[in-house]
Amino acid sequence: MALVRERRQLNLRLPLPEPSERRPRFPLPLPPSSISTTNSAANTTTTTAPTTTISISELEKLKVLGHGNGGTVYKVRHKRTSAIYALKVVHGDSDPEIRRQVLREISILRRTDSPYIIKCHGVIDMPGGDIGILMEYMNSGTLESLLKSHATFTELSLAKIAKQVLSGLDYLHNHKIIHRDLKPSNLLVNREMEVKIADFGVSKIMCRTLDPCNSYVGTCAYMSPERFDPDTYGVNYNGYAADIWSLGLTLMELYMGHFPFLPPGQRPDWATLMCAICFGEPPSLPEGTSGNFKDFIECCLQKESSKRWSAQQLLQHPFILSIDLKST
Repeated sequence: MALVRERRQLNLRLPLPEPSERRPRFPLPLPPSSISTTNSAANTTTTTAPTTTISISELEKLKVLGHGNGGTVYKVRHKRTSAIYALKVVHGDSDPEIRRQVLREISILRRTDSPYIIKCHGVIDMPGGDIGILMEYMNSGTLESLLKSHATFTELSLAKIAKQVLSGLDYLHNHKIIHRDLKPSNLLVNREMEVKIADFGVSKIMCRTLDPCNSYVGTCAYMSPERFDPDTYGVNYNGYAADIWSLGLTLMELYMGHFPFLPPGQRPDWATLMCAICFGEPPSLPEGTSGNFKDFIECCLQKESSKRWSAQQLLQHPFILSIDLKST
């Protein structure tokens, strides 16, 4: 019995939400829509991504692109200009937590301006309290939908995808934003195979360098070990490293055709995933994979967050730098 008592008890409890993330008891106002603010005393200007003033009556719904998370995403056409957009509508009677996530997403989209981040063209107040986010339309859907319709991706394709996602993550991390839910369904793509990061509903803006970011949000399948068990894997915790773990799993899934921690066809559950991620070894690529790709994935899937490469470092990895050579 003494031996049993001396065994370390893993801290797998779910942490309470941070005060800023707790569910509001009253409706939250929409974030301010000003495009830029100038601090004359400091003679500096802070600019957010440009937005467009469009009313819902100016838009024609063409088709439904998807459902979920308290709302619906439509493909819409601007009647006067024929411009095509994606319109994310969150219903007025949605759970307050969902509406809080939408307001967070709006806030982040308004402060980002990168070719690797989905662009927000405006926010629309709609009848019945609905909120509409008018966004850039990506005509090939998500990497998840491409995986289902076109089978697996080649290493060259994945290197090009990884370079774009890493460029987006590098931009976000430099602006102290952590995505926290990176996965194939949150990476949008067009016919030119341009990839853009989307869905910032559970993202976090790091106000201070040492802000905690291990709250249990996002999709648990792509969650890093330190977010399940911060006492074991969170030494010298770097919140941005969780996005890198998720990227590694995403690329493996696109290459292998199934989620890396589970056999093909098996549906994940929380307990199975927690055990696999915390107690098992990181998944490995199959035989025949190049050394550069294997090493790149290993740099992403270090169980100790402090050993994972940053987005900026990974952009200099041979797997990424070899793209031009392979393309010629």
